[in-house]
Amino acid sequence: MATMNIDYFSIARRGFVSFNAILPVERPPMADQPPAYVKGPFPTLYLLHGFSGNRNDWIANTRIAELAARRGYAVIMPDARNNFYLDIEESLEYCGEFIGRELVEVTRSMFPLSQKREDTIIGGISMGGYGAVRNGLKYADTFGVILSHSAALITNEVANMTEGIGNHMAPYAYYKHTFGDPKALLGSDKDPMHLAAERLKDNTAPKLFLACGSEDFLFAHNEEFHAHLEKIGYDHAWWVKPGEHDYDFWNASLPASLDWLDQQRG
Repeated sequence: MATMNIDYFSIARRGFVSFNAILPVERPPMADQPPAYVKGPFPTLYLLHGFSGNRNDWIANTRIAELAARRGYAVIMPDARNNFYLDIEESLEYCGEFIGRELVEVTRSMFPLSQKREDTIIGGISMGGYGAVRNGLKYADTFGVILSHSAALITNEVANMTEGIGNHMAPYAYYKHTFGDPKALLGSDKDPMHLAAERLKDNTAPKLFLACGSEDFLFAHNEEFHAHLEKIGYDHAWWVKPGEHDYDFWNASLPASLDWLDQQRG
């Protein structure tokens, strides 16, 4: 296994960006086998951090390096600040385009990553869970699988905000800057419920693992999205266990999602 930090100039984000990468250079050593080095192409996990986090959160707080190495996955973990992985025209930072197109193209040019849609997986926690669901659905030609952990699926809440009134996390001005006019949010390409229905219509729906702790403050939002998926007939995994919005829960849901992914990929 090799880990590295990369900085490069992003066209989509109008400046230098950073991401961490994990590559499964060798298979885990076995007592009765000699070392074996692997060359790819590797199936790849693009993992997105949460609000106020950064690219280091996955390595510092989870067992992603070990879990990915044992399965032969490459992992790409970008920095995204607090922009919900969306395109924000006011600041000329197109983070949705960065996640859904540019980062995949750039990392494929750098490393021996699989070009196959079914081998290209997007996942995230909290804000990154929203980013994974939204961009996985919007860029369904890129991503074949979505792994969502305690996603901030708050588009219905944001759509009902009024001038000067936000929520416990941020003020109204932040949400308007990030999501645009709240009145135009539902039914747009920033609305995961709308995107899920669209992907069913064009028969490009990625496989989806949706996890949330039953004591999480975002549980109702995730349950609402799960109910919507059931209503429209979007096949998905709904993984609920006791837990809050923290790494205790995510360190249980992450390996569960990768076990599910292994089953889906055969």
